[in-house]
Amino acid sequence: MRKYLVKRLFQIVLTLFIYLTITFIILQAQPGDITNVYVLNPKIPPEVRERLREQLGLDKPLFFQYLQYLQNMATGNLGISFSQYPRPVWEIIKERLPRTVLLFLVAYLIYFFFGYQMGKLIAWKRSGVLEYSSTIIGSFLYTVFTPWWALLMLWIFAFKLGWLPNGKFITVEIWRNFRDISANQVFNLILIAGGAMTAFIFLSYYLGRRLGTRRAAANVTVAAVIVSVGAIAFLIASTTVGYLAADILKHLILPVVTLSTINFAGYMLLMRNSMLETIREDYVMAARAKGLPDRVVRNRHAARNALLPIVTSFILALATVVDGGIITETLFSWPGIGLTMLNAILSEDMPLAMGALVFTGIFLLIGHLVADLLYAYLDPRIKYS
Repeated sequence: MRKYLVKRLFQIVLTLFIYLTITFIILQAQPGDITNVYVLNPKIPPEVRERLREQLGLDKPLFFQYLQYLQNMATGNLGISFSQYPRPVWEIIKERLPRTVLLFLVAYLIYFFFGYQMGKLIAWKRSGVLEYSSTIIGSFLYTVFTPWWALLMLWIFAFKLGWLPNGKFITVEIWRNFRDISANQVFNLILIAGGAMTAFIFLSYYLGRRLGTRRAAANVTVAAVIVSVGAIAFLIASTTVGYLAADILKHLILPVVTLSTINFAGYMLLMRNSMLETIREDYVMAARAKGLPDRVVRNRHAARNALLPIVTSFILALATVVDGGIITETLFSWPGIGLTMLNAILSEDMPLAMGALVFTGIFLLIGHLVADLLYAYLDPRIKYS
């Protein structure tokens, strides 16, 4: 295993170097630079524009810019944003990245869980109304045009019914009355509360498994979920911070639902196909021949091995979460890393665009490594030497 990890880490470093080089070439191939923004402004003389080019390092040869870029990436110095000068790129990414992670992580967990459960169920009980209806609906959602579906959700739930906000991060009218607290502070508290709730639920499940049966662990976990949701509901109803946090979470619902409905179908169909292949294996038939209950054969023998391609897809999806789903964040005006990347590219803000793309590449490479290691954990037949 150690030799395999060393080999994979070397491959990751080499791949990352090639990725950074290609990204630099593609972005530099775009015409113009950030100083073009000031060309049509008569109040900015040419000498000021040239001075700005010198300060941003755009007057140096392209090869020197490339070497400086590699040095900055190796030392963790992502530079200064052109469009939000003089804010460091790392500061902007640190502010926007958690918003994207929360949005997509919640959506991923929802559609992964329901896609896994539905795919397992319809593969086990074939040729029924549930399978036909689920397959038709899943095929439609899997092939639907994402911008059209997002706009449809906005039109129905935001404009027609008025149940949810029509995008953005906060409701400005509400936050005007609370000038002593910022949206970033409230959002960070949401992350802390969410992390604490998740840790509490997993700890409850672990203790339930240690102290009793699988059913007892499930009961303890359900109780932990109820207690956590009740505590959060109490904080939202009784505190100012909770009231403001509820506003942010309300803006989160529509993009999460949109992402979940689209991606749920893909995971359901993938799990169904994988499960259909697994239930024909000899060890599944042997488990049935032993007289084990259908639930045990389905969950412990068939579903666990059918989970391998699902886990791979899920891990790689998590790895690409950092790019923020540019389409989703743009349509819902969610100020995450995806919308930031798009605005950076449109405004010729190379350091900010590079920083966002670097995080995308790193997360994706790490995701591949994690998926390989999970393979060995889920399937003991897989060995790395």
